Amino acid sequence: MADLKQRPIIVGVTGGSGSGKTSVSRAIFDQLAGHSIMILQQDSYYNDQSDMTMEERAAVNYDHPLAFDTDLLIEQLTDLLAYKAIEKPVYDYTTLTRSDRTVRQEPRDVIILEGILILDDARLRDLMDIKVFVDTDDDIRIIRRIQRDMNERGRSLESIISQYLQSVKPMYHQFVEPTKRYADIIVPEGAENHVAIDLLTTKIRTILAQSGHDQMNFENFDTTI
Repeated sequence: MADLKQRPIIVGVTGGSGSGKTSVSRAIFDQLAGHSIMILQQDSYYNDQSDMTMEERAAVNYDHPLAFDTDLLIEQLTDLLAYKAIEKPVYDYTTLTRSDRTVRQEPRDVIILEGILILDDARLRDLMDIKVFVDTDDDIRIIRRIQRDMNERGRSLESIISQYLQSVKPMYHQFVEPTKRYADIIVPEGAENHVAIDLLTTKIRTILAQSGHDQMNFENFDTTI
């Protein structure tokens, strides 16, 4: 792995759907406000399925590792590690494929990489400096998924439950949960675990200070746990 003084820091945050990994990523981001930091979501890297019919797209198992364009994610992460800007893909949940537009992402000193399967691929794991698994009870995760998909994605309760039973739950136990063994830190209860969030942000600040990435006055931050 390259010298931290020569490249950004990557913090991987994973867990099952509805585990609170996005909330944990956002909590870290918010606590490090003022630093050079960004969040990169694995969901942006679902495969381009423009050559498929809508029926075929709907039948795809989106909780399987093959649903993601991991090669592109690694390619763009490598660019960010070299302090090169990327054109991040945009996934459209209404059409179930990649949008024609992209979003320009400038490099940052801290990259929070968030997604359900970011620890599944050894190539991705090897790029990370800190690996976090957000561990949340199955019942809580399905309730959160129902609320999110109904409110934000306009899906029916029946379709959400059907997808959960057919692919989300079995894929979690087959692919997601086993990656827990690769985590440096396991965070129960998600962003509500304030001790874990404080530990993570304190560690990141320490790495930033030691690597010379960030010249901010760390005495301005409360790192009490």
